[in-house]
Amino acid sequence: MTFRLIIRPEAEADIEESFLWYEDQAGGLGHEFRAELRRALARIKSTPMSFPKIYRDVRRVLVSRFPYSFFFFVEREAIVITACVHQRRNPQVWRNRR
Repeated sequence: MTFRLIIRPEAEADIEESFLWYEDQAGGLGHEFRAELRRALARIKSTPMSFPKIYRDVRRVLVSRFPYSFFFFVEREAIVITACVHQRRNPQVWRNRR
C-alpha cells in the first residue's frame, strides 16, 4: 500500500527552527540535517507499521546522526507527521499535537 505523507505545520516549524539552528552552527550542517530527515521520512513511508507505538497510535522513528525523532500516526491511507523533536526536549510537546 502506498501512503500519502502529510507533514503538519507544527512539524514543519520544528524542522525549520532546527535547520536554522544547525546552519547557524556551521554552514551546510542544516542541509545535512535535512538530508537525514528525508531519509527518515523515506523509511517511515516505506514501512510505517514497523516503528514502535509509544503512545496510543503514535509511532516514533529516530533520525540518524542527529538527536531528533519524528512522531507520526497512520490514518487511513495517510501518514501524518505531527512533530520533529529534539530527544532532550520535553516529551510532552508532541502529545498535545495528536
